[in-house]
Amino acid sequence: LHTSAVRNAETSRKHVARAVKKGNNVRKEERWRKANAMRPSVVLGTRLGDEAKWESSDLARILVNEEELVASTELKPTKQPVGTVYLPEQMGFGVGKVEKELLFRKLPMLSAQATVLGNDVPVTAQKLATMHSQDTEKELAKANAFAKLLDLRNASAGGIAYENRRRIITAFSGRENRFDPGRSEVQAALLTYQIRKLWTHLTNFRRDIGNRRGLRKLVHQRAKILKYLKNKDLNRYETCLARLALESESVEGELVV
Repeated sequence: LHTSAVRNAETSRKHVARAVKKGNNVRKEERWRKANAMRPSVVLGTRLGDEAKWESSDLARILVNEEELVASTELKPTKQPVGTVYLPEQMGFGVGKVEKELLFRKLPMLSAQATVLGNDVPVTAQKLATMHSQDTEKELAKANAFAKLLDLRNASAGGIAYENRRRIITAFSGRENRFDPGRSEVQAALLTYQIRKLWTHLTNFRRDIGNRRGLRKLVHQRAKILKYLKNKDLNRYETCLARLALESESVEGELVV
């Protein structure tokens, strides 16, 4: 009785089984690679090659573009009661429309009038007009100097970050409260801004291991806030994702950063 044929048949079956298993593993790995390639980034929230979605989002549009800010050098001439004041395109330190009206239209004129009205010595009408003209010129020079001081181009990194946070809070607050830092959408937008900023830093400085833990904490904190918003109001949740350029797959489920 010869057993070589039986052994050869068994060995052949084992080789076939190994080849099938190896092929299944290769196909499984390929499917896993394709699925991960289509999955949006947990940190950035967008898919690979879909960065245009972030550039067209509401959050990206309101942030200060530092490259354009540095490139712009011209001041915009505006007519004011004291004369022509050259104002920058972007004002820093929270100077909005109301503050700009107060600082460059009302206060210079009031200061020029206060000097003339506060003079107790009797003077002629011609002398009074001359004094008023001189005071107006002084206030005009002060307004132009103050405008250069408030130019956002003169702000430090902390000043630009402050301006970005102010814009985010103003843009993402609700109608009932125009400045609501505690709103879920505002918190998610602020965290997205911090995540993007820290991600850019870590991309440029790959040896900075210490800040990677902080990045992970920010990503999970944003996911918690968005999960709370989803349970509270699904429409607000979906609107917030669209405004922040986030895919639902990047903030739902188990996040591994």
